[in-house]
Amino acid sequence: MRNSGPIAVPVTGGTLAAWDVGEGEPLMLISGLGGRAAFWANIAPKLAKSYRVITHDHRGTGSSSPDKIDYSISQMADDVIALMDALGVQRTNLVGHSTGGAIAQYLALHHPQRLSSIILSATWAGPSPYFINLFKQRRSILSTLGARAYLADGILRAYPPAYSNANAAKISASEADRLSQFPDQAIELSRIDAVMAHDLRQSLSKIDLPVLIASADDDQIVPRFFADELAERIAGAASHRFKVGGHFFPQMHADEYAAIVTEFLQGVLRGNWNEEGS
Repeated sequence: MRNSGPIAVPVTGGTLAAWDVGEGEPLMLISGLGGRAAFWANIAPKLAKSYRVITHDHRGTGSSSPDKIDYSISQMADDVIALMDALGVQRTNLVGHSTGGAIAQYLALHHPQRLSSIILSATWAGPSPYFINLFKQRRSILSTLGARAYLADGILRAYPPAYSNANAAKISASEADRLSQFPDQAIELSRIDAVMAHDLRQSLSKIDLPVLIASADDDQIVPRFFADELAERIAGAASHRFKVGGHFFPQMHADEYAAIVTEFLQGVLRGNWNEEGS
């Protein structure tokens, strides 16, 4: 078993906090706008039984350096490549959730030789009117009401109402934890701008890797029509739909999520990846 970390990895102008556990084929898990490796806390140990699992806090979040730079999906992707280089990972499977999925798309197009496969989880090809209005609203909440209101609003949107209602104490603890780790407001605003600017619609047909698209029917942040669009634009992509789970369906269905990732990766190894998870 590798050292669980965190490991401080230097990148251009800053450092990333990374965790490197398990043995086997490399598997990187990249979280969403919140940016913290903690998103995968209930999933990474399950996958580390079969894979070398690498997670990290995005620059500007968690235990990584709070650099006040102009954040972008390409910059976040460059940080992932720097992390791979520092850990001696030439090629990896990659699971990207939400913003992590935008990073995965960019890497698949610009660094395909570094990837074995990608799983695009609750992510989007490019913005829509709904998406832009949503993130303008979230940006306004952060700017005018502050981090506490912004995080509370985000968590209300991220889980199905029935789940939030039945797990009020857990949700409250999650809010407190996220608030304690919240980055500088300017950093989060720049990261929101990066999310709103992501648009690879016209390039996705060039992706030539095994791809699995995971989504939830009740996701309010990245509705399922974004997954449908990804499936239309990426030839041969497999799909897995959760009927219930909201935006944070990997956390709500950690066992099933780990299982579909494992099944897909086994299919990639067997060479019949486009038949898995559909």
